[in-house]
Amino acid sequence: MELDRNFLGIRSGTITLNPIRSLLIGRPLATADAPHQTVGKLVGLAVFSSDALASTAYSTQEMMLVLAAAGAAGLIFVTPLTLGVILLLVVLTISYEQTIHAYPGGGGAYIVARDNLGELPAQIAGAALLTDYVLTVSVSVSSGVANIVSAAPGLYPYSVWLAAALVFLVMLINLRGVRESGIIFAIPTYYFVVMMYFTVGFGMVRLFTGSLGTVIDPPQLETLHDLQGLTFFLVLRAFANGTTALTGVEAISNGVTAFKEPRSKNAGRTLIMMSVILGSLLLGTAFLAHSIGAVPSQFETVFSQLARTVYGGRGVFYLLTISATTVILIMAANTAFADFPRLGALHAGDGFLPRQLTFLGDRLVFSRGIITLAIIASALIILFQASVTHLIPLYAIGVFLSFTLSQTGMARRWWKSGHTKEGELIREPGSTYGYDRHWITKMIINGIGAVCTAVVMIMFAVTKFMDGAWVVIVLTPLLVSIFFAIHRHYKSLASQLSLEKPPRQKRIRRNHVIMPINSVHQGTLRAFQFARTLSDDVTAIHISTNPAEALKVQNKWEKWGDGYRLVILESQYRLFLEPLIEYLSKIEENMHQGDIITIVIPQFIPQNVLTNFLHARTSELLRKALLSRDEIVIVEVPYLTR
Repeated sequence: MELDRNFLGIRSGTITLNPIRSLLIGRPLATADAPHQTVGKLVGLAVFSSDALASTAYSTQEMMLVLAAAGAAGLIFVTPLTLGVILLLVVLTISYEQTIHAYPGGGGAYIVARDNLGELPAQIAGAALLTDYVLTVSVSVSSGVANIVSAAPGLYPYSVWLAAALVFLVMLINLRGVRESGIIFAIPTYYFVVMMYFTVGFGMVRLFTGSLGTVIDPPQLETLHDLQGLTFFLVLRAFANGTTALTGVEAISNGVTAFKEPRSKNAGRTLIMMSVILGSLLLGTAFLAHSIGAVPSQFETVFSQLARTVYGGRGVFYLLTISATTVILIMAANTAFADFPRLGALHAGDGFLPRQLTFLGDRLVFSRGIITLAIIASALIILFQASVTHLIPLYAIGVFLSFTLSQTGMARRWWKSGHTKEGELIREPGSTYGYDRHWITKMIINGIGAVCTAVVMIMFAVTKFMDGAWVVIVLTPLLVSIFFAIHRHYKSLASQLSLEKPPRQKRIRRNHVIMPINSVHQGTLRAFQFARTLSDDVTAIHISTNPAEALKVQNKWEKWGDGYRLVILESQYRLFLEPLIEYLSKIEENMHQGDIITIVIPQFIPQNVLTNFLHARTSELLRKALLSRDEIVIVEVPYLTR
């Protein structure tokens, strides 16, 4: 049935807009505008790759912080370990490229695990990714602030609140919508890529011409632990720190639906572009950092030392490079803001998170998910004092767990594909698959990816357990338990509300209408008129704490009450709720099957919201006291005042 929009009072252009809200997040977008909010490859790279690209600014330093415990002998392993990280990047890129084409509807690890491994692995993958996205915001923004402090040490005491303010800024930009936020983030992303390549390229030229030299006045060397010998365990710890550079690789597979058609093709090409840029910058940065003798320190980042050495001081090019790095680190949080709300909406759609997370805001983004992410990430930043070193141990283990589940799920998908009859199509909630003659090759690729990421995950859990990784190891099963508790609630509620079984409620036979009044006035009479439309059995109730006032109410009711009952309940202790509830209980005792009680409450609604606190909210008190009573309905009748 088609509804007349004019009949409903809905006309184009009649929406009243809050000017401050419009300024901050823009005018509302119609649902029909959704197809126009998708992005191409260049903007998509900025939206979904900023996290991975930004990690080039801190992953080398995090490796060096561990290796420095073995002195100069340990730092020579920076470049070989970076090559190991790049090899893992290649494996993941090939694996996720297959995922993008197999699941054009997006969803990444969560959807893959749900369709191929079952509900429990899917919730584990989702919990791990949601945790990782929160940490992505905390780590990237804290790292960006660390770069600001490197250039302006006087800001160090304000780093925590500066980081929280920047999270709020990124949140506002994301509330403006995918397309608009993507365009905003594209400029700093490409500015960063250009400055990084220029810095690394110029540094390489100076290195091979013998004019680069080493860091002048390096900061004091810092390590995560006391000096020790170079051990295999130490190297593993450093490699685990370096793998944090890979935490944004899965983002594109989660957000395939944000790309223009053909979605899978555009998303796949964007993934390859991101991986090439990430791998080349990681290798160049690590090689130069070791060559100039950079030392890890929280007071000046390794990349800051690299930039001032390459440019011979803190001149214009140094400031341009640091500003680009700082901005991209802050903007890296955008990857999490793009994916966290989408993943939260998928969980909520399956009944494992509150349903409210599935609702699109007026800018066609999942606003509640964006705001939730900002609040949790800011809390973490404050708790850990915006320290990248303290946050890093919590980081990456979750995403490598999701990597492993995703690749395992994809390997199983190819196995199922290989055992499907030719021409047969199998439909699953997340995708459709049929026989694929290359299923063995694809299964091996994803199998290798699963094994590699599982090894790194175990390595990270063991080497970082005492540094804080235990928090994520404990938090993930706790989150999964919460997800299933929410799911049980929704299933129970759906079962109770189902129309497939006979209705529990009998037809309403009689409606006892009770109207509590404090005095008789225009608002009382309006509520009284409404009450009479519900039933002829209407009783006004006055709770008397003052006999003189009760007499006034009685006299006015005799004039305006049209002969309907008025019951005055004495309250010697000046209580309102208790005498009324006692009266209602007596009525309930004498009710027959099919009887209900409707409480009609006159309620003042001042046009000036500042005066709301001057009026008692009787209906709220009654709801809290009577909400669990099945046969009682509470109705609030507003009376607008000036």
